[in-house]
Amino acid sequence: RFASENGWSKVSDESFLSISEMCDKFGVTARTVRFYEAKELIFPRRVGQRRLFSKSDCARMKLILRGKRFGFSLEEIRQLLNLYKRGPEQKRQFEETYNLATKRLSDLERKQEELGRIISELKEQIRMGERMIKSLELQEELN
Repeated sequence: RFASENGWSKVSDESFLSISEMCDKFGVTARTVRFYEAKELIFPRRVGQRRLFSKSDCARMKLILRGKRFGFSLEEIRQLLNLYKRGPEQKRQFEETYNLATKRLSDLERKQEELGRIISELKEQIRMGERMIKSLELQEELN
């Protein structure tokens, strides 16, 4: 039985979003949602041909997209999502996630420094180009 309440479809006592609602909510395509499902990063309930996404799926999608924005691979994101699993392994999972995040931050900071150097060099090349153009314009005026 389906009913809509605040954009969430109701199946029994649980609330779900359709695939189109997931796409709207996260600004992604249905293909993207199906891809993450195929990679077993989200687990929608299937009712006939419909995919129904729980609040847990929404939380996972939010983390997936944040992980992609930070530049994590899908396997790294899978490790981050495993934090949702409670149990004796949780401390190790937190430590692994912490190590993964600090390594990624270090990589990003190194890239930021490199980009800073590249931007400075490019600006200098542009200034040199501007001086060359002005010099050539002066020569044309004198001739």
